[in-house]
Amino acid sequence: MTEQNAIANYLKYTGKKSFNFTTALVDMDGVLFDSMKNHTRAWVKLMKKNGIKCTRDEFYMYEGMTGRDIIKMKFKNGAGKNVTDDEAQALYKVKTRYFTELGDVETMQGTLEVLKAFKQAGIKCVLVTGSGTQAMLDRVDTDYPDIFDEQRITAVDVKRGKPNPEPYLKAMAKVGVQPNECVVLENAPLGVQSGHTAGCFTIGVTTGPIPEKDMYKAGADMVYKDMASLLEAIPVLLEAFKSE
Repeated sequence: MTEQNAIANYLKYTGKKSFNFTTALVDMDGVLFDSMKNHTRAWVKLMKKNGIKCTRDEFYMYEGMTGRDIIKMKFKNGAGKNVTDDEAQALYKVKTRYFTELGDVETMQGTLEVLKAFKQAGIKCVLVTGSGTQAMLDRVDTDYPDIFDEQRITAVDVKRGKPNPEPYLKAMAKVGVQPNECVVLENAPLGVQSGHTAGCFTIGVTTGPIPEKDMYKAGADMVYKDMASLLEAIPVLLEAFKSE
């Protein structure tokens, strides 16, 4: 599918007459940082310590959910236990410690160049993440200087995390934009579903093991194999948005 076709299809199924690209709504783990390898290891360690069977790959599929929701789901399904909010918070602190002990993670190759290209085109960038890992959130403005201007929605700002559209709806309300002004940048199906359900043009980038078809199934309008491919397509995307 070409960018022009994807945008035309978006306008058709949303019933919008035009697209005015002003704002990029950007996920964090797997988009800004190559952090999912360590997150999955930390999740598996937490679950095994609590007698819950799991695999690393399944946590790629949960990416975008808040840590609280992942813990409640896994403990309910894996141990038949209803975890309270306080218990979930305590368990998430343990998981965060495991994640931190694995060491620093690298920024995702090519993402800074993508976001700089957006900024140079006058596009506002807003962070929208289900993460509550403060060590990673603290790195955003250091590793991505002058990109987000402190505009962010995180796990503490929402009651319902991805795949619910609330994170993206709150981000749009925060900066005063409409869905047909926004492009969502995600790397996992639950995040894609969240952006799509919020009414935004949603781009998936396969920075992890999740196949392209799962991104489209979740509602992605376009999928790129990596950030370099997205960067190469940005001039075409910007021109296509202008023409619609």
